Amino acid sequence: MTAESAAVSVLWLCTMAIVCAGFPANDGSLHPNFYAATCPQAETIVRQEVTRALYTNIGFAAGLVRMHFHDCFVRGCDGSVLLESTSDNVAERDSPINNPSLRGFEVIDAAKARLEAACPGVVSCADVLAYAARDGVALTGGPRYDVPGGRRDGTASLEPEVADNIPAPTFTLDQLTQSFAAKGLTQEEMVTLSGAHTVGRAHCTSFSDRLYNFSATGAADPSVDPALLPQLRRACPAAGPDGAVDAGLVVPMEPRTPNGFDALYYWAVLRNRALFTSDQALLSSPPTAAQVRQTAYGGYPWKLKFAAAMVKMGQIEVLTGGSGEIRTKCSAVN
Repeated sequence: MTAESAAVSVLWLCTMAIVCAGFPANDGSLHPNFYAATCPQAETIVRQEVTRALYTNIGFAAGLVRMHFHDCFVRGCDGSVLLESTSDNVAERDSPINNPSLRGFEVIDAAKARLEAACPGVVSCADVLAYAARDGVALTGGPRYDVPGGRRDGTASLEPEVADNIPAPTFTLDQLTQSFAAKGLTQEEMVTLSGAHTVGRAHCTSFSDRLYNFSATGAADPSVDPALLPQLRRACPAAGPDGAVDAGLVVPMEPRTPNGFDALYYWAVLRNRALFTSDQALLSSPPTAAQVRQTAYGGYPWKLKFAAAMVKMGQIEVLTGGSGEIRTKCSAVN
């Protein structure tokens, strides 16, 4: 075991001691190795499917982390983001915030199909998603950490709830802080989790206002690095006089190591090269700016803190015990 992995294990144990203190065994709370007796191969199967998917498209790593985040912030970590729309209901995944930008549904479906063959009706889709997000982080160079299991699946998914709960890329620092606080996460954890933007890609439509019409001024956001601005405008050309861009265009969130889970995102923020207004907003207060600097320079144990924050986020408003259900298919209720 490396020093870093040992430190992650110690930090995770401390986190679980805090989160789970006072809960008796078998009380319906989340526990590590939850499927040890009922489906011991569960986490291995999920990891194999994530590995297979990343071999085909490394971008699934960021997609799975983002999907887990979008699941937990709406109705808690209950797999509701995985449900498909029906004739009488538009589901979360079809919100403009999630469609077409969320990806990785097929990875979850593949893992769930294998789990149903091996252990029918045992492993929840919410747990599959939590495990898959963890594996996506680890397989791209991020921390390896344990994820407690025992989530059960929700039976409702409502598109209007997405906009009310998912922080927007245009948010200010105050709005971000309030959004995370509503889910029980601190401002420090918010800055830590923002580092997930070190991998993956961003749709140009998420930040095009910073390139062409910031705050309805008809000009670019003055905080954007002047050397970066022409590069982004070439990648995200305006399709009309109002600065609109093609919805299908994407760019790497962090172009130097777009598929490596590292702290270079924080360097981008420091150099005014972050894509989203909400990313650049991390410099707008002394405490968050100090955390960004410390992380960029290696003085803040970001990977260790990220692992702990992910474990905590993965326990937002979970369904356990007799609540919810264990879906047979992740895209539909039983």
